[in-house]
Amino acid sequence: MKFLTSQLLSFLIPANTRPNIRALLSYSLLLVATVAIFAAGFRFIMYHFEGQEHSWVTGVYWALTVMTTLGFGDITFHSDLGRLFSIVVLLTGVVLLLILLPFVFIRFFYAPWIESRMHFHAPRAVPLGTQDHVILCNLDSLASELMARLRLHKIKHFVIEPDPVKAMQLHIDGVPVVTGGVEDRATYEALGVPQARLVVANCADTINTNITLTIRDLSSQVPIATVAEQEQSVDLLELSGSNHVLPLKLRLGEHLANRVNAGHLKCHMVGRLGDLVLAEFPVHNTPLVGRSLRDLKFRDTFGVNVVAVWERGRLVPVMPDTILADGSFPVVMGSGDQITNLDTYLVIYNTNFNPVLVIGGGKVGCVTTQSLRSRGVTVHMIERDEALRSSLQGVADELFIGDAAELELLMGAGLADAPSVLLTTNDDAMNIYLAVYCRRLNPELRVISRITHERNIEAIHRAGADFVLSYPSLGAESVMSLLQRRESVIMGEGFDLFYIPVPAILAGQTLATSHIRARTGLNVLALRLPNGNVVPVTAETILEPDCELVMLGSEPQRRDFTAEFR
Repeated sequence: MKFLTSQLLSFLIPANTRPNIRALLSYSLLLVATVAIFAAGFRFIMYHFEGQEHSWVTGVYWALTVMTTLGFGDITFHSDLGRLFSIVVLLTGVVLLLILLPFVFIRFFYAPWIESRMHFHAPRAVPLGTQDHVILCNLDSLASELMARLRLHKIKHFVIEPDPVKAMQLHIDGVPVVTGGVEDRATYEALGVPQARLVVANCADTINTNITLTIRDLSSQVPIATVAEQEQSVDLLELSGSNHVLPLKLRLGEHLANRVNAGHLKCHMVGRLGDLVLAEFPVHNTPLVGRSLRDLKFRDTFGVNVVAVWERGRLVPVMPDTILADGSFPVVMGSGDQITNLDTYLVIYNTNFNPVLVIGGGKVGCVTTQSLRSRGVTVHMIERDEALRSSLQGVADELFIGDAAELELLMGAGLADAPSVLLTTNDDAMNIYLAVYCRRLNPELRVISRITHERNIEAIHRAGADFVLSYPSLGAESVMSLLQRRESVIMGEGFDLFYIPVPAILAGQTLATSHIRARTGLNVLALRLPNGNVVPVTAETILEPDCELVMLGSEPQRRDFTAEFR
């Protein structure tokens, strides 16, 4: 339906089609008027010359049957005048319906439709002179998330769509698309591969291998980032010529595992800003619980700055009077040595050593479990599919087969005493349901979940998830870090690191007088200097022109910043 609407609008809206619309309306009015006149004539002759009285409905019925040459014969004239009138109606119908109607339909409807299809066909090549663009080989969830970020940073990009019909619809919808075979050399020639900034091969591993070889036959210089579904495909893709192989499911599992509060406490690095490290850590079971940042004096004691605090899925800006709750995860920034110094303090405290619960025995669930066990954390896994029992033997310390929504199974797996539960299924609805269920059964539990669709992020946070990460956003962040030549920063769904030039209106002001956090909610972490160096900021830091603000927050907060300081 959406496609049909787009096609109609494509030729009905432009000004040069308005005469066609008027012609169609004129013909329709003529036809309606003719039928009405013939119906009136039928009733008049029947009443005055045949002695019969008929309704208007009958009159219209008779006129249409005669004009269309169907002539059912159930209502006929017996007088010569009536039969002569019938001949006139018949001939008029032949002219209007059998001769003029096909002509009008073809001339004013079908021909414009064909013309519109020719006009709106999907491009088969990028515009002449295109360079420094990003090529996406498949329009999947990762590509959709990545394109949103590329648009935000005004980076030219094109996606390949082999189906011409789908490609045309994408083109009409404003998506920069090129139609062609994803493994065809001609497609990449038309995409201007030698002038591209980056090619993202995000198809199946076997197809990605062929894509890489095809591109390398055209250019040995263009960077290629390849998504690897299987860990064993990494080496083959590198040998094929890929510069950056991204085993995203492996990374997703590792990032989820790093967010648990189990085993020995330590900082988890989420990214680098030049020489500075951005990390987070749990305060569970430490002397830090219940104390304010002012009292704790992190900068004086450890040399790190607390830039934000995770609290039940919310990234909260910090103030000197911010109190660290037992479930809080402070986000800190400092040098590598300073982070190590903080780890040395934390490691003397132990968290809950009860088993961590992983729900979902797929690829991500297995990677998450393996990562946790490599750190000495005991893991219990729940998997619904009985057929996977044999393949999952030995993956977790203990395996439970059954429906995770069953109370008896959850309790038997140790939910009541577990420090964390990881929801690793690829079913968003199930993960949201389980987040609510597990949170209700164990209010002190740390709930960590994967998510597939961005539209479900807010819902799963409301359901009780403390940390959420998706495959598409992880992939998009990985690619963006390559394009911007920086370390990848994985904060969690709904929050990103933004590099924004210092607005002219703020140039020369101090960070304190800019009131950026008060007006937008964004946390300014650092400044990136024109030479590329990243330096931490204080309240007295002067915002110099030609520098970039490194800020932490959400996309709506970034838009607020643009609106406030444009």
